[in-house]
Amino acid sequence: MTDLELKKLEEDLWHSADLLRAGAHMSATNYGEPILGLIFLRYADIRYKEFKDDIEQEYNKYKGTRIEKSLKDISIEKCGFYLPECAYFDFINEAPDDANKAILVKNAMIAIETENESMVGVLPKDVYGHLVPDEEPALLSNVIRVFKDIPEDISIDLFGKIYEYFLGKFTSGKDGGEYYTPATVVQYMIEVLQPTPGNKQFLDPACGSGGMFVQAARYMHNHNASDKEMMNFRCYGVEKDPETNKIAKMNLLLNNVRGEITEA
Repeated sequence: MTDLELKKLEEDLWHSADLLRAGAHMSATNYGEPILGLIFLRYADIRYKEFKDDIEQEYNKYKGTRIEKSLKDISIEKCGFYLPECAYFDFINEAPDDANKAILVKNAMIAIETENESMVGVLPKDVYGHLVPDEEPALLSNVIRVFKDIPEDISIDLFGKIYEYFLGKFTSGKDGGEYYTPATVVQYMIEVLQPTPGNKQFLDPACGSGGMFVQAARYMHNHNASDKEMMNFRCYGVEKDPETNKIAKMNLLLNNVRGEITEA
């Protein structure tokens, strides 16, 4: 996908999602949490599909033997996380367009957190009821269909850029740039710092949504860091706002960046 194609995809997704916001009677800031959660859910589905055949093949190969492993254990080894069937994007997308859709999304988020220790307390769960107002019960279904348009063959890096694009849109105009520093500013800072890979620690004591970590990882990847070197890259952040903390953790998970973010 070219930069121009990515830009068009980002703008089309944003335009479609933002048009539906009026029906939810929500501000852009409040609308952000459920939308970013759905982007993460779509990412998890596409990412898991890349490994699904290999996961099932290995599971069936050793099933019933002394070295049998669970689907969950194999999934975490190969993909980095386990996605239960109730969290498959198609399962949710194809369900009836009514108020029960919000329950399905909530249950999907709960199931992902239950099966993946690194995601506990990170994903939005109770916000989706706001996207099924009585006068427009199919609203959430329509929003979900917007993100179904993200192509199955998109790379992790491009998916991260879509998340970053939406994050910037939701936080534009927020007083003082409280939890989102524009990507161009962060990118410039990283170009100055010139982080190098290896067994090093990267600290941001006011990390906001985690953009510094993501940009650092991209910089090293673009400068030919090996997979082994990237595996040793660890970031540590501190963030005072609990909701921003969750957004940052989703940002790291979606961009496949390893690290830990704590609340101040």
